[in-house]
Amino acid sequence: MLRTCLLCIVVLSITNSFSQSPSLFSVNKDSTKFTLTIAGASHLASLPLKCMQQQYPNKINHTALSDSDQVLTPIQQHPAFYGCFDWHSSVHGHWMLVRLLKDFSNLPEAKQIRESLSKNINPLNITQEIKYFDGAMAKSFERTYGWAWLLKLQQELLTWNDADAIKWRTALQPFCDTVVKIWMKYLPKQTYPNRTGVHPNTAFGLVFALDYARTAGNKVFEEAIVRSAKQLYSKDKNAPTVWEPDGTDFLSPSLEEADLMRKVLPKEQFLPWFNNWISNTSLQHLTQLPVVSDRTDLQIVHLDGLCFSRSWCMKGIAQLLPAGDKRKSLLIRSAIKHLNASLPNVVSGSYGGEHWLASFAVYALINE
Repeated sequence: MLRTCLLCIVVLSITNSFSQSPSLFSVNKDSTKFTLTIAGASHLASLPLKCMQQQYPNKINHTALSDSDQVLTPIQQHPAFYGCFDWHSSVHGHWMLVRLLKDFSNLPEAKQIRESLSKNINPLNITQEIKYFDGAMAKSFERTYGWAWLLKLQQELLTWNDADAIKWRTALQPFCDTVVKIWMKYLPKQTYPNRTGVHPNTAFGLVFALDYARTAGNKVFEEAIVRSAKQLYSKDKNAPTVWEPDGTDFLSPSLEEADLMRKVLPKEQFLPWFNNWISNTSLQHLTQLPVVSDRTDLQIVHLDGLCFSRSWCMKGIAQLLPAGDKRKSLLIRSAIKHLNASLPNVVSGSYGGEHWLASFAVYALINE
């Protein structure tokens, strides 16, 4: 009864937060899950559609080798994924549009989405993207965050029986094969994990890579990921959660690691590992909402993304905890509270967040 009341209080708070646009989502009967409505999906789809074919502003993460290499425009460097400020944001914007098309076939923007995706994801453009990754100093480009989102995009396409999806995934597969090859070479060399709360976080990348490997039936890649995850994390204890968050985090290093290990270890092994990794006090600390002081600041707004990523990690971890474990209800309540804190800000109209936050919001809403 207490759990239900607490969840209802949180949901009421969310409803108030969305008072200006109450039709963006629905809430299930026991108040434990949010579901996008078609109006919500339509609004979120509009965000990457505004920028996926917009070159500027653009944060180009490029190492130039010559004068001619330096003067290339974003679309010349990355004809498939040049919009939405940076390469990885463009990729996960594409993922979000595919996911929304799958879930809402009657989206008002469906025709526009299909046209935009076809314009970007085609053999000619993907060949150029592969060529960029084959460059002498490009092997670490977008490692591993962008790699992970590319594989997540392909995973979504592989699980959709749609004529356009088949066309897009056929074009994209050689690129994914290239990234898997690079990743396979990198895994044995990664002596230490990146425990950051931003793009290079190792655990986050391995979660998405593992999901892809299992969907694609790539056993060699899957086994390499599992082996690497165990090597990097299996002996970890006493997560320093008091250090979280950093001022630009959109990932929780502690929770991302747990999210990976729940997928790598059998349940009977995961629970003892988790007990040693995050204490009850540390878990309580992670339920405290981050303070986002300025959503127009491109770095501070990352903390809204942290709310979403914490939410999906908490939901996933809670699934593996026993029914009577108090941490289970704590994590479920906290996952909802974190959604409550940042869902309204996806529609804030600030480009600093909206060019990428919608993808995080959708993943937090659909990921179980």
